[in-house]
Amino acid sequence: MAADENATTKSPSGSQTLFRGLDLLDVVAESGTIALPALAKQLGLTRSTTHRLATALVERRLLSQAPREGYSLGSKLLELGYLASQQMDLPRIARPHLEKLWEDTEDTVHLGVLDDDRALYLDKLTGRRRINISSRVGDRQPIRSTGLGKALVLDDTEDRWRSLYQSEGPASPGAPDEKQWIDWMRDYSKRGIAFDLEENEDRIRCVAAPIRGAAGQIVGAISVSGAAQYMDDERMKTLVDDVRDTANAIGRDLGWNGKRLAR
Repeated sequence: MAADENATTKSPSGSQTLFRGLDLLDVVAESGTIALPALAKQLGLTRSTTHRLATALVERRLLSQAPREGYSLGSKLLELGYLASQQMDLPRIARPHLEKLWEDTEDTVHLGVLDDDRALYLDKLTGRRRINISSRVGDRQPIRSTGLGKALVLDDTEDRWRSLYQSEGPASPGAPDEKQWIDWMRDYSKRGIAFDLEENEDRIRCVAAPIRGAAGQIVGAISVSGAAQYMDDERMKTLVDDVRDTANAIGRDLGWNGKRLAR
């Protein structure tokens, strides 16, 4: 599998450690349950290095360890596989619902998922109005300033919200400060909806809502975006039910029973 470990006192680089960990997972996946000596031999690493890598993976539940038996794949991989399968199916399942929402609103409709603390856009239906919204499928947009991004983290803790807010640096002029943003997020979380009030793109507003999977967790989000001249406060209020109902309908198609996870 991996090349023989170099006889060196230098610590491996981050990427080297990552690839060793991935190699280790591959060996365990192929072997079923494997003891430390055999695992180290297949990887071409020392026992101490192998044990250190395996211990880190056990702590993250990517591996499981049974006394006197060895290592096997961990429960976290089941969770990740389940979420990956849902996300791969999500655009296909969501598309008819997105098209209906687009027909009803005539505005731009987005579908996205959380990807490394950013909102990854999986689908976009461009509105019929002569409005240019710069988003594209494959874009990764900020959590803090997009309605879609906020909707994706509505179940997170306030500490997590603060971390996300702070990670994006100083707020631009006119944007909410941290306290105001956290207040908004508390309200959005209770209502199951999120807004973008020209925070991400000048003169563009949106209404967004989370999509829930079979276990009640947020697996994606949708939004309706339009120019502020067509998206005054009253119209945004009228869109809330349509957007939320559409997101919930997609969730039901994914197996959601209508209950959200407890925070």
